[in-house]
Amino acid sequence: MAEEEKIVSGPIRMVAIERMVENIHYKAQLIARSNKYDSAISESGIIGFAIGLLAALILTVVPAIIV
Repeated sequence: MAEEEKIVSGPIRMVAIERMVENIHYKAQLIARSNKYDSAISESGIIGFAIGLLAALILTVVPAIIV
């Protein structure tokens, strides 16, 4: 895990720049993960809607037929 090592020596500007790069890298990973999550939800949304609609129809139609 060489990337995770903290650099505390060297020129002050380089340390500051490396910290900013790590911060940007972390935020980019968060954005990518969030984007993947939203994509997965939108992909399964139609299937979930169809299953919910089917369950609602079954719960309303079956008791109406029985009565």
